[in-house]
Amino acid sequence: MIPPSRRALAALIAVAAAGLAGRVDAALPPRLEQVLHSQGLPASAVSIVVRDALTGQSYLELNAREPRSPASTIKLVTSYATLEELGPSYHWTTRAYASGALSDGRLAGDLVIQGGGDPYMTAERWWRFARALRNAGVRRIDGDLVIDRSLYALQEPDADEFDGRGDRVYNVVPDAMLVNFQAAEFHFIHDAGRVRVIVDPEPVNLKLATALKGGDGGCASKSITFTTYEDDPDRLALTGRLPAHCEVNVVRRAIMRAPDYAFGTFVSYWREQGGEFAGKLRLEARPPDARLLVEYESLSLGEVVRLLNKYSNNTMARMLVLTLASERFGAPATVANGERALAEWLAAEHLEIPELVLDNGSGLSRRTRISADGLARVLGAAYRSRYFPELAASLPLGGQDGTLRRRFADIGAEGRIRLKTGHLNGVGAVAGWVTSRSQRPLAVVVFINHPGAEGGRGEAVLDTIVRWALDR
Repeated sequence: MIPPSRRALAALIAVAAAGLAGRVDAALPPRLEQVLHSQGLPASAVSIVVRDALTGQSYLELNAREPRSPASTIKLVTSYATLEELGPSYHWTTRAYASGALSDGRLAGDLVIQGGGDPYMTAERWWRFARALRNAGVRRIDGDLVIDRSLYALQEPDADEFDGRGDRVYNVVPDAMLVNFQAAEFHFIHDAGRVRVIVDPEPVNLKLATALKGGDGGCASKSITFTTYEDDPDRLALTGRLPAHCEVNVVRRAIMRAPDYAFGTFVSYWREQGGEFAGKLRLEARPPDARLLVEYESLSLGEVVRLLNKYSNNTMARMLVLTLASERFGAPATVANGERALAEWLAAEHLEIPELVLDNGSGLSRRTRISADGLARVLGAAYRSRYFPELAASLPLGGQDGTLRRRFADIGAEGRIRLKTGHLNGVGAVAGWVTSRSQRPLAVVVFINHPGAEGGRGEAVLDTIVRWALDR
């Protein structure tokens, strides 16, 4: 937390900034008015704040206090709060326990894996976790694999709820034992007149049925249908056409339920490494007498935030909210307690944002609301934070990487544009920092809430404002 002296200074600056916020240009820049008109976007649907991050001086404001959907730019609030609360060196820990005697490599009982809420347990890291167990002397597991997910409140959320595309990786819901975002790559290859499917990674419990045909048509992944079954979540059917002229076609999809996927991939990796296992999956809390075998640390929070914001990972952001909940209020963590933890942190930092609706903290929500002024004040506070370098480094660089790799590359503004982007149907947004031509650090927030704002129409407006800020 910020020391009392710094907190008082931050409060004074916030008050001063609020006063300066009234000094706004009476008219929009002519170029911006032209672009709004040409793209058919009304000014009433746009909120803008361009403000000196150090002094609070306003350069441009429009509808600054109107609550709007910020899409993924809300991840800045989630990331900043978590860095301040926990510090960039914070780690999550996944643990393995023996429930039974271990002798000569044979575990005469169950292996218990306790999920620690690691938001970046990739397939590679999960393989290393299995390797760590082999290095701990375990060769054969006589009992079952028990997965303890009790760090998060157990629920059965609907991945289809947001847009009906629950098999898309951006829709994966958090789980205390989430592995590889439940994602697998499906490689479709024509082989001697038939379509062969390679799944990577392939859980041992995946029941895959394929009925893919050749023929005419395009090579897009939408020509292949993925069908799952509520009564048998390990079953997956693939149907559709994939013409012979198509090269190797790779599709990434979220499959199965989180614990089933974790179980299936663990057993695959375990057997690949020479381990023996013939048991089943059980979902239970860790027995109190189980003996610790392995502790496996995650990447640091600083590293996680960088991956989260560069590539706008919704699931990782949602897991940060649950981490705040578990650290402040204990397990089992809930989204409601995560929102409560963040609200208490904002109040302690004198960042009163009465219109804020955080929801899950990722922006993948129709409920989330914040004003451009509210987010700009968060950006101003973050600029003065001890962890500003970590937060700033997590944002995409214009024309260089992340979600901005192909934007602003024509203006030679290397390192001067650090912005989080946001897109939902009917929403386009950017928020972050721009270093102006006069070397002023400007906090820039732009929200557009209007049909079509998520595409080229909205990007034309967003880019015009960012370029205008660069020239100040």
